[in-house]
Amino acid sequence: MNRRQVLTGLAGIGLTGGSLWVVRGTDTGREDAFPITVETIDATGSTAGETTLPVADAPTLIDCFATWCDPCKEQFPKLSELHAEFGESVAFASVTNELIGRGTTQDELRRWWNTHGGAWPVGIDRDGAVLEAIGASSIPSLAIVDATGAIQWTDSGQFDVASVRTQLAAVAESP
Repeated sequence: MNRRQVLTGLAGIGLTGGSLWVVRGTDTGREDAFPITVETIDATGSTAGETTLPVADAPTLIDCFATWCDPCKEQFPKLSELHAEFGESVAFASVTNELIGRGTTQDELRRWWNTHGGAWPVGIDRDGAVLEAIGASSIPSLAIVDATGAIQWTDSGQFDVASVRTQLAAVAESP
């Protein structure tokens, strides 16, 4: 590992920690936090521009991750498996609150995304609004938000595939 990678990782940890401190220290009124629009990048399954969360007229699984986060890397194959199973009935979106352009570049984010098998929109949560909206206190964090913007389920840290599958099946069957 070179010095730049170490410094980038430390900066990311500090920035995420600061963002999470803000999240934990704020009364968010989460029930009306959505919709939130985030910038997206051009990568596999994603196009440059913007996406609104939750995705219009669809329940949405939101994955909050960081490129330096080892548990995020470890759970990515599980997310890909769930996307293959539920991607027709539940929208998937991943967001990072890393300071793209100030520590990690869009090219580095794109390479990470493509290397780890991302196949759905990937966005940049520049102001931590998504993390705040789902009440995330750490990353990785997941949330399932219904089409109206109501949070149906959240989890932080490594997740159990069977539990997430059950939650996704429940929102996929809802009218």
